[in-house]
Amino acid sequence: MVLAPHPSSLPRATWTLSVEDEAGTARIATAIAASLKAGQIVTLSGDLGAGKTAFARALIRNLTGDPALDVPSPTFTLMQLYDGASFPIAHADFYRVNSADELEELGFDETLERALLIVEWAERVGVLDGAERLDVKLELDPARGPQARRIILTGYGHFADGIARSQRIEDFLERNKRGGLRRVPVQGDASTRAYERIVLPDGGSEILMIAPKRPDGPPVRAGKSYSAIAHLAESVHAFVAIANGLRAQGLSAPTIFAADLEAGLLLTEDLGTEGVIDAARLPIRERYDAAIDALLHLHDETLPDTLPVTASETYTLPHYDMDAMLIEVELLLDWYVSHIARTEVSGSMRGHFVRLWREALGSLANQPKTWVLRDYHSPNLLWLPQREGAKRIGIIDFQDALIGPAAYDVVSLTQDARITMDEATELALFARYVMGRRKADESFDAAAFGHAYALMGAQRATKILGIFARLDKRDGKPAYLKLLPQIAAYLRRNLRHESLADLAVWYDTYLPALMKE
Repeated sequence: MVLAPHPSSLPRATWTLSVEDEAGTARIATAIAASLKAGQIVTLSGDLGAGKTAFARALIRNLTGDPALDVPSPTFTLMQLYDGASFPIAHADFYRVNSADELEELGFDETLERALLIVEWAERVGVLDGAERLDVKLELDPARGPQARRIILTGYGHFADGIARSQRIEDFLERNKRGGLRRVPVQGDASTRAYERIVLPDGGSEILMIAPKRPDGPPVRAGKSYSAIAHLAESVHAFVAIANGLRAQGLSAPTIFAADLEAGLLLTEDLGTEGVIDAARLPIRERYDAAIDALLHLHDETLPDTLPVTASETYTLPHYDMDAMLIEVELLLDWYVSHIARTEVSGSMRGHFVRLWREALGSLANQPKTWVLRDYHSPNLLWLPQREGAKRIGIIDFQDALIGPAAYDVVSLTQDARITMDEATELALFARYVMGRRKADESFDAAAFGHAYALMGAQRATKILGIFARLDKRDGKPAYLKLLPQIAAYLRRNLRHESLADLAVWYDTYLPALMKE
């Protein structure tokens, strides 16, 4: 086992805190939990009785979302595994370990690859001395009280940034009178954002959104990154602007109570946990009807493309242009074809694909434009039965919104990767939308909308096949692969539309397995 370089050559940052009791120790453990993920290391050091196991226990309970979880000291078992809300957690104790060979027998290397590793007495073996890690040193502080502790957090390597971020989060919560409150991780999405539920003294709750500004990726075309071409939001400014904009239009988006825009920190209204699907992951019809009605309500309005963020800042929604749509469908070629279909992408194959998609997408030029929320589907919709009309649907993910065709969000709702939407229900929801638009505007062109719906459905399914393959291959998130058959079924359903016949031939020719029922 070789870990390098030595910590002395790694960037580091230190944060020293004082706590009065074990509850204070647990609060600090909670403060760092949101920045941790699988494959990382937390080492705990300090004398016997300093509180290492108490710190680990609080951290593990936070990451599992179970405040009553039994977390014994692993002194005798050496390593204990837990199922975290987002990734496995390994709690190890090296006090009785004498060499790296013993760690190999425990399967230490394999565990480190897939789990967050929390290690007490790591200094006994020394194999982690050269690792990028977060070190938590606990010291007794008898001068301040029998339960008082001094906690010294030192981040090595990329953890140096994490320490600074955790400190800024704590400062943000303190400034907004939320310091010291219980924080519970909320399972997020496929993005890099993190969420926590802040439990308030009165039993209520708020959501802490942690979304630091995303660094621009490498240039992929014309000197621009993928995120720039696809118009992905780089900061929380977009979330703030669109949340306020949706509420101004009479819809339910979270109210924002406090913001540190530069750090990407928001305290928002908690819209709850009641979704729009049942325990069997089937759509609840009343709630889906309401979700369609919310779109009808939005699409019936003349919407601005520039929205206020603060009294002095504004945000302009980008347009869902040809370049954005094309680079999204090309994710199929870049990730799905090679990783899942195990096929080489030739120049002619790519050229034919891009030409067909460019021609097909050109037909959207005359479609009416509106706000495209982009992720309007079950994971991001909440049921608020105490509210009325369109406000019964809570919308929580929209920071990548664009100006584009109305059909995109409709098909995003009715062709959700995470559920099985039978064709009869999809058709009924489609019809509800069309009838609603016709009621508001007799000139609404249902046939043109049907074409745009199938086209946007095929574009979206093509993009998602590539994204889910990328999540597995690049990001180590294989769980999304189980959703591929449902997305493929939606793609086939859309390609049956007569206006997409040429695209259907391309998929039949180059990806025949994908097109099999």
